[in-house]
Amino acid sequence: MKNLNVSLSRTVLIGLMVLLTSCVDKKKEENGEAENHQEQEMHDENMTDEHMNHDDKMMKEANNSMIEKSDLTVKESEIASSLIEDYLKIKSALVNDDNDSAQKAGKSFINSIANFNFSKIEESEQKEVKEILDVMKNHAQHISESDIAEQRKHFAKINADMKNLLKITGSDRMLYQQYCQMYNNNEGGAWLSENKEVKNPLFGSKMLKCGSIKQTITLK
Repeated sequence: MKNLNVSLSRTVLIGLMVLLTSCVDKKKEENGEAENHQEQEMHDENMTDEHMNHDDKMMKEANNSMIEKSDLTVKESEIASSLIEDYLKIKSALVNDDNDSAQKAGKSFINSIANFNFSKIEESEQKEVKEILDVMKNHAQHISESDIAEQRKHFAKINADMKNLLKITGSDRMLYQQYCQMYNNNEGGAWLSENKEVKNPLFGSKMLKCGSIKQTITLK
């Protein structure tokens, strides 16, 4: 009887040990699966973040590309040739910090406005052209009689009007709109140039190279 009890005890003990070992192994397996699942989730999240970051980067690059390379195409024409020439003379004078030459170019610009040939402009567009020329004449008047600081202020304001004029009249040459973010207390300022090389008329020698090309005006 005693031997039977010992045998039963051993059997129970062995059973408990097997059961315990099985539970431990199962727990390890569950923990391993949980860890693998967690690692997979982290991997998936990282992949998602990387994908989103890549998409954001691509979108940002596309937006920058649209901003910097949205060319303006105008017809090839000599209607505004004298105005373009005088505008570029003012620009070059300001690049060189030359107040006197800028004043002379401003007077020439006024003269070119006065002699503008409206007969080559569609009748439906003549009113808009006249309004543009009147605004530019006002700025040119200031340029023709002001110090260089005032000249630069008024020259910066002509840029948009000059572009709007060229959309109607066309241009006799390719031009580049250049832009300096630091002008006017970081509000920025733009100008047109016949060359890709940046020479800043809004700062002159103080910050001659400040700026970049933001738009190209091409001919069709």
